[in-house]
This record gives sequence, C-alpha cells and structure tokens, in this order.
Amino acid sequence: MATQPDTPFVHIPVLAREVLEGLRVRPDGVYVDATVGGGGHAMLVAQALTRGRLIALDIDASALDLARQRLAPFPNVSLFHRNYAELAAVIAELQIDNVDGVLIDAGFSTLQLDDPRRGFSFQAEGPLDMRLDRTAGPTAAEYLSSVTEPELTRVLRAYGDVGPAHRIARAISARCRRHAMKTTRDLADAVQEALDFVQGVPEEVRTVFQAIRMAVNDELRRLETGLCQAIDVLSHEGRLVVISFHSGEDRVVKNVLREASRPSDTLLPDGRAASRVEARLRVLTPKPIRPTEAEITVNPRAHSARLRVAERL
Repeated sequence: MATQPDTPFVHIPVLAREVLEGLRVRPDGVYVDATVGGGGHAMLVAQALTRGRLIALDIDASALDLARQRLAPFPNVSLFHRNYAELAAVIAELQIDNVDGVLIDAGFSTLQLDDPRRGFSFQAEGPLDMRLDRTAGPTAAEYLSSVTEPELTRVLRAYGDVGPAHRIARAISARCRRHAMKTTRDLADAVQEALDFVQGVPEEVRTVFQAIRMAVNDELRRLETGLCQAIDVLSHEGRLVVISFHSGEDRVVKNVLREASRPSDTLLPDGRAASRVEARLRVLTPKPIRPTEAEITVNPRAHSARLRVAERL
C-alpha cells in the first residue's frame, strides 16, 4: 500500500492466513520472524501466543522502529537489528536450543520503496543508496563506481533478467567515469540513454534497479545462508515458511529446501562414501502457494508472492 509522508504506514501482511497455517503456531511455542518489517505477520503470531515467545529480526533499523511500536503491547516479543543470515548467532546469544517455527519474507516493503531518501525507486529522485541497512556497506552509487563493466553486466542478467545488459552496463560505467552517478535519476537516465530507441520509460529501468539493489545488499547469498541456518535451529516437526517475490529468490528457496529434503552421503578424501546423512526436511508445498485474486485486489504488492513450507524431520 502506498503511503504519503503525513499518513501512518500500514503494513498489510502478504498471505497472512497461509503463513499462520504453515507455521502451525502453538500458544507455548518459540517462533522467529526473521524479516519483521512493518510487523504485520509478527503481530498475528504474537496474538496467537500465550506462554510462547516471538523473536523478530530485521536488517532495516527504520522498519524495526515501526515494528517495535506496533508490537509494544506484546511483552513476549524480542526485537533485534540483525539480518537473517545471522539467525543462528541470535539464537545462540539467547541460549535457545531450537525453535518451533521460522518465517522469512524475502520481499521489501513499500515503506522502503516510497521513501526517496532510500534510493530504491526511479519514480522519485533521491540519493542512490539502496542499502537495507543504512549503517553498513557501500551505497549503490559507491558500488557502481567500483564494479567492473563485465561484472555489472553479469549482475544485471543474473538478478534482473536484463536482456541488453551489456549495453546498459556500458552506459552506467560511462556515467560513473564522468562522476555523474549520484542519484536515482542519474541511474534511470543511464538506462534510457542506453535504450534511446525505446519510447517512454523502458521496462529495463525497473529491472536494473532491482538487480543493483540485490547486488548492493547481497540478497541471494544472505537468503541462502538464512535458510540453512533456519533449518539448523528448527526443532523436530518445526516449520519453515518462506515468502519470495521473484524468480531468483524462489530458485534459491526451492534449491535449499530440495537439498535438505534428500538423503546424502558424506565422502572420504578418496571419494568413497563415509556415512549416510538422512533428509532433514519434509517439503509440504510441492508447488508454491500463490495469493488469491481477492487478496491481490486488496494488496497489489502480493501479486508476485510465492510461499513455500517445510517441516523439520
């Protein structure tokens, strides 16, 4: 839902009923919302707990502040400014052996998209930042000034499915050499200059912004790490629920769940099998759950969501 500067931000949780069913929340269980965002899913879980506990993480300090306000009535909620790639460390610090469920919502919110100061959108001019965690790492402008043209081409293809990736990477690199890559408008202009034969705003502007955001935040590697750590901390019959929003994310989720649901052999240095490792997960969604047309009408952001559920063996 789009927000205006003077309008309180309202987070509509995507696939809310399906998330609760997937987590199978018990009143006395311990659960993790590894991407608490605006707190929509977290509040539903917290409301279902009595003696249980909810541990909520988010890499975005601004989102965490909003979640803290929304979840203030629930004393059994603990919030941490951490990325889900640090999930195992957080659980260890809390001296918790395992948890009954983990939710990872890999999307980013309209709170981030609609704030021009964050640099995520080409629809409003702002500094070319794009960091989910504004306290760490290079901004998108700094990343573009240091990345090589071949690597940028690879990133645009891998993370944005950008067809004319080399042509666009060349235009971006040329602007960077002129020190003319500081704002979201600069980046959008570079794409349009590269595709000057296209009338209007090319679709590639959106996918280029997506690809660079994913590279700046190392999103796919962190997602894979977070998924593996979530599997590690789950108790027997604990549930892992993951929402992804584009094919790159969903591919990572599908691959991690598939590998964890198959038995495998550990190998000796000479290649012989040393021991059999049993499957760790049971995948409960052979195909991802998609939002209904009714939900998409109420919350258009949900249209590309895919939800997968697995249970720890």
